[in-house]
Amino acid sequence: MQLHINKYGTYVHVKDGMFEIRRKEDDGTLFTKPFSAHKVTHIIMTTGTMLSTDAIKLAMMNNVDIVFLEQNGSPIGRVWHSKLGSTTKIRKCQLETSMNPEGLRWVKVWLVLKLENQLNFIKDLKKHRPQHADFLNDKITKIENLIVSVSLQEGKTTSEVADTLRGLEGTAGRLYFETLSYVLPSESQFKGRSSRPANDAFNAFLNYGYGVLYSKIEKALIIAGIDPYLGFLHRDDYNQLSMVYDFIEPYRIYVDEVVFRLFSGKKVNKAHSDVHTKGVSLNAEGKKLLIEAFNKFMDEDTIRHRGKNHTRSNAIQYDSHIFANAILGNNSDPQKLTIDKTEI
Repeated sequence: MQLHINKYGTYVHVKDGMFEIRRKEDDGTLFTKPFSAHKVTHIIMTTGTMLSTDAIKLAMMNNVDIVFLEQNGSPIGRVWHSKLGSTTKIRKCQLETSMNPEGLRWVKVWLVLKLENQLNFIKDLKKHRPQHADFLNDKITKIENLIVSVSLQEGKTTSEVADTLRGLEGTAGRLYFETLSYVLPSESQFKGRSSRPANDAFNAFLNYGYGVLYSKIEKALIIAGIDPYLGFLHRDDYNQLSMVYDFIEPYRIYVDEVVFRLFSGKKVNKAHSDVHTKGVSLNAEGKKLLIEAFNKFMDEDTIRHRGKNHTRSNAIQYDSHIFANAILGNNSDPQKLTIDKTEI
């Protein structure tokens, strides 16, 4: 069970050997609820909440991970228990996996999923745009071939084929964004992907959306016990969230879909972004428009994922735990993994 302590003024302390959640409600009544330490796996605290040292001690004695987050979900830090438990073991296995063929297998899985998501998005666009069928069919065929090429890459470690994989991914990305631009209204079309700085409003929306998604991915990995800095494909440079950059790839489509819908639905106008000498960035109105649409897409709408209904945010957390279990050598059926989350 994960306890998400996210309501301002909530206090977690110990009573009768159990975690007790205490909070004064708006009507002046006192809310309290106990939780057995043996049933809790994570305590996730946002800013504006409180945790007693006795609660920290009880958590450490029971291998309960404590994660601190900003109100927007960005990770601040984590309290690690001193026992040689799951988190330490996961990190060790993560390092070992990064240097063997299993690491390459994961990289290929993530990249293939990313390309398949791009491919399926183009196929969906084709259903409603018969006038663009020839153009879209050409892109579909080329991306299908790239997926096969990624799948066929073999090596003892990711580093042996990293440049080839990046090249294939980059080619697919170029074809994919060419397609998105081609089918957009003429006033929203753009010339390829541009990150820092964005050369146009569409890329400015993508960049900001990916930034929000990075935070969600980092949070999910930390909660699952994965080191966000120890990547398989991306380099482990100083303070670079290499695993976040690896793990995010299949989920970029979430941002792409939200941004594309905003532009294709003509909900974006010039008032949502600012043009500078160095490029284009979102202003407060643009950020508000994107965040509201993205939060609904991620946390309110549900999808069918691994045989169950999940919000997209929960699906990412679910996959993070599956990844952690897999690199630990846990052969249990991923379909049976569950995340019991209690919001307090």
